[in-house]
Amino acid sequence: MEKHSKSLKLMGNNFTITVVAEDKDFASENIEAAISEISRIEQLLTTFKPDSQTNAINDNAGIQPVTVDAEVFNLIERSLAISKITQGAFDISYGSIDKSLWNFDRNMTTLPTAETAAKMVYLIDYRNIILDAEKCTVFLKEKGMRIGFGGIGKGYAAEMAKQKLLGNGVKSGIINASGDLAAWGLQPGGKPWTIGIADPEQPASVFSYIEISEKAVATSGNYEKYITIGGRKYSHTIDPKTGLPITGIKSVTVICDNAEFADAMATPIAVMGIKAGLFLVNQIPGLHCIIIDDYNKVYTSENIHLT
Repeated sequence: MEKHSKSLKLMGNNFTITVVAEDKDFASENIEAAISEISRIEQLLTTFKPDSQTNAINDNAGIQPVTVDAEVFNLIERSLAISKITQGAFDISYGSIDKSLWNFDRNMTTLPTAETAAKMVYLIDYRNIILDAEKCTVFLKEKGMRIGFGGIGKGYAAEMAKQKLLGNGVKSGIINASGDLAAWGLQPGGKPWTIGIADPEQPASVFSYIEISEKAVATSGNYEKYITIGGRKYSHTIDPKTGLPITGIKSVTVICDNAEFADAMATPIAVMGIKAGLFLVNQIPGLHCIIIDDYNKVYTSENIHLT
């Protein structure tokens, strides 16, 4: 058995698909099948195509419900469930904040005031996303509201690609979506997959290793995107309730059985803070996390063993 991999850009992120197989052609066919599945999901969820279902929902905000595919409806339904358990720290209506508030590029040289940020977040409220299961419709109650799947779509795509390969008889592999990954089976030689967690100070270096199989891992770190203004670093992780960057946490790594759930939980745990985040994680069976604070102190949920 050997590892066969292919890396490419999908959904605006670098994906690496790895399949363990004896036959090279079987591996190549399945890598292409995973790429097709991720591309299909990208087309379904994107906000960059004017005729996407996501844009149809956004364009009809405050006007009328929009009929969507069951797949989109179910993903929104699960997103709202995560909003509830994180008390709004995860919210797909975060799309209402536009780049005029935080664009995290070199053009940004001053901070928005708390008052300006507060005005921008008034449309963010998952409770104003109205679902009708019978008609399979989605309605955004307020004009100007927007939804986006940036906080969950990448993990959903990784999970779906993994399920596709499992269905095709691929017994082992990894779908790595820019560090958010789903792993199953074992490496050639029978060992679990070894995953490196990035050092927030030097993202190219590894802070710690964990061995996993049949697990998904997702990390939200302040090193991914940030700006420095007045000598202070401001992370791209924004609290949906204030519109301002979070402070105090450098990175959150989530480990669980499902890549969609891991992706969706990493950022809200950072928003909730160390104490509330760990408390929530410890209430959910099978969910684990590692938090690194601004002083490089490491906090772990129950049953995590770092090496």
